[in-house]
Amino acid sequence: MLRAVYLAFMRLHILYHAAAEPFYGMAMMQELRRHGYRISAGTFYPLVHRMEEDGLLAREERVVDGKVRKYYAATDDGRAALDEVRPKLAELVDEVLEGHSPTPLPDASDTDAPPPSD
Repeated sequence: MLRAVYLAFMRLHILYHAAAEPFYGMAMMQELRRHGYRISAGTFYPLVHRMEEDGLLAREERVVDGKVRKYYAATDDGRAALDEVRPKLAELVDEVLEGHSPTPLPDASDTDAPPPSD
């Protein structure tokens, strides 16, 4: 279970940095490690490639010191996804880390409650 949570955190972290400026893989892996994530290339690159397939990241190849590096940047859809998730993230941080009481859960018999959103 924690693996799925950490992968979601890493996806957000990657998207956040990709929206700020393009990055190359090793630099982002080091950034994630700096934040305490233990991630290997075998986990990182499939994660980034999936984000690319999902339309959140775009890849550009650049020659740096005679080597080809793949740089990733957020797409318009990636920036929109980040903007959409920010309020939900802020609410979660407010409840979990700031100690504010969570919104009461609706009573299961409450038929006026709106359906859950994805």
